Amino acid sequence: MKTQLKKGFLDVCILAALIEEDSYGYKLIQDTKDIVEMSESTLYPILRRLETAKYLTSYKKEYNGRLRKYYKITKAGINYLKDFLDEWEHIDKLFRFVKEKFYEEA
Repeated sequence: MKTQLKKGFLDVCILAALIEEDSYGYKLIQDTKDIVEMSESTLYPILRRLETAKYLTSYKKEYNGRLRKYYKITKAGINYLKDFLDEWEHIDKLFRFVKEKFYEEA
């Protein structure tokens, strides 16, 4: 998969994983592992980029005597997901058209 396209999918996967509840890095990796393989070295730059874009916020909370950084999706992040889904409907139509034409000729 092309790097830029994959990068965009990783962003929306992380945001979608945060819809139901706030979470932290390791748990986000676990929550998305059935959908996409992601290492910590991939995840944390994504989280920083999403936070810089105001799609999520972070806060620290004590867990077992140490601080753990949690991430929370913002209203802007929810709007970003909505825009992605709206755009995806159009991309899906294009995909189905190309697939149909390809298999007609094959």
